[in-house]
Amino acid sequence: MTIPKSSSIAIIGGGTFGLSSALELSKQGYTNITVFEKDGEIPSRWSAANDLNKIMRAEYEDDFYTDLAIEATKEWKSALYAPYFHRVGYLNCVSEKGTQKAVDTMHRFKAASEKHPEMKPWVSDIGGRDDIRQFAWQFDGAMPGWKGYFNRYDGYVHSANALRGIHHAASANGVKFFLGEHVGAVQEITYAGTGPSRMSTGVKTKDGRFHPASLVIVAVGAAATYIVPEIGSHVSAKSWSVAHVRLTDDETAALRGIPVTYARDIGFFFEPDPKTNLLKICPMGGGYINTNPSTGISEPPSLDQSRGFVPKEDELKMRELLRQTLPYLADRPLVEKSLCWFADTNDSDFIIDYVPGTSSSVILLSGDSGHGFKMFPIVGRWVNNLLNAEDGKQSISRWRWRDSTSGHTTATDGDDVSWRIGDVKELRDLDLPVVSNL
Repeated sequence: MTIPKSSSIAIIGGGTFGLSSALELSKQGYTNITVFEKDGEIPSRWSAANDLNKIMRAEYEDDFYTDLAIEATKEWKSALYAPYFHRVGYLNCVSEKGTQKAVDTMHRFKAASEKHPEMKPWVSDIGGRDDIRQFAWQFDGAMPGWKGYFNRYDGYVHSANALRGIHHAASANGVKFFLGEHVGAVQEITYAGTGPSRMSTGVKTKDGRFHPASLVIVAVGAAATYIVPEIGSHVSAKSWSVAHVRLTDDETAALRGIPVTYARDIGFFFEPDPKTNLLKICPMGGGYINTNPSTGISEPPSLDQSRGFVPKEDELKMRELLRQTLPYLADRPLVEKSLCWFADTNDSDFIIDYVPGTSSSVILLSGDSGHGFKMFPIVGRWVNNLLNAEDGKQSISRWRWRDSTSGHTTATDGDDVSWRIGDVKELRDLDLPVVSNL
């Protein structure tokens, strides 16, 4: 739906998809954009991207996403985004105990990186410990049976800092922000009309105020079903464990420049952050869901129920990964532990489309599926493309609205996504008090 550049646009959510859309649309000349975020500052505590870092790897088993990631990588090297991009390389391996699924996945990623002319010159085979120590001499662990590849094209991005930077850029471009539990928390989208004429009129915030808008963009990640319940179980909240090891200044300096290191059967870690001395580490697994028994939909729990712990089996994986690479850190205390919740789809495809029955007045951006942040610099382009589509429809079929009447899905339907190793588990099975809320 083409709308006048002066039209009021309300964006719900100040995370990855919301901020990218706000900045891009402001650059395209839209002059009346407001972002609503229920946290009092950006980065929001509810944003999955409020994190030290995210992997910036461009290779996918699917050429469609590889091409998008290459486009995003070029933007990460631009003046606006370059401060947050660290091209330290990406070590993608499987240990001697890796399952066949892990081995096959790694080989498909390797083939993708060697296939693309932009990446091919940056890729090297890894046949074992000696190969790894050629570029990561700090790794003095045994790394038993580690085989895979090293891609110097890739690296990581400092996600929390990137959110801060784009928030500042969007504000400077005229985007307005309502932040905080009362003025920034949207309770509902308001509508007028029925049937084919039903259309959004704006949003109502927790303080009772009505904000008129010609277009509402919903970008609330794992909480999508609260604002757009029509999506049903096609979007589910899913989480993975995150923890950190706190280093000394000298230890951080000694690990400067190490690659993003991923043992597909165990987990991955990053170069430590020089400001906090934190080394982030994540275990490989199928993730955790929090299914509401009355709806069958996985919903994000409260922040308190997601922080201060990781499941024991995940902690064991993280320690094993350190033992095989940096053994002197393997028994260090794990700090700032949490579960990171994101919006998942059963096929890991994003949803970038109009909500049916709203006369093209509401757009849902969701389904980052744990690989969306690398696309941060270009997400807004997809929204602009949708707004300017000649037929008013999403041209990319895989990003279209999922009709809840066409087939029921559950939060575990994505268990067999090729790049995820492990089974999806219910958070309640960890014997933790979990109550879904906004």
